[in-house]
Amino acid sequence: MSEDELERYETEMELKLYREYRDVLPMFTYVVETERRFYLANRVDVKRTGDEIEVLLEDAWVWDMYRPARFVSNVRVVTFKDVNIEELKKTEPEMPRDMTGN
Repeated sequence: MSEDELERYETEMELKLYREYRDVLPMFTYVVETERRFYLANRVDVKRTGDEIEVLLEDAWVWDMYRPARFVSNVRVVTFKDVNIEELKKTEPEMPRDMTGN
């Protein structure tokens, strides 16, 4: 595989991952960012002991294009770095318009 083919493959994988993220985003309540990964989750619990931060996630999706399965039941992250947790705003799904535009 040439360098150009590899670059095209990685670009295509990133685009697929972004599209998957966009599609699954409404299913989740929280966005969680650590120094190594980006997660979507429906339950987040953070514990701090000294310099260590433990983040427990339930019902999560992992941004990682090399993972064959991105949906996980439970995730435990232990870090010494900052963790960013944001609650997503829930929006009502829009009903499709009928063919007359109403």
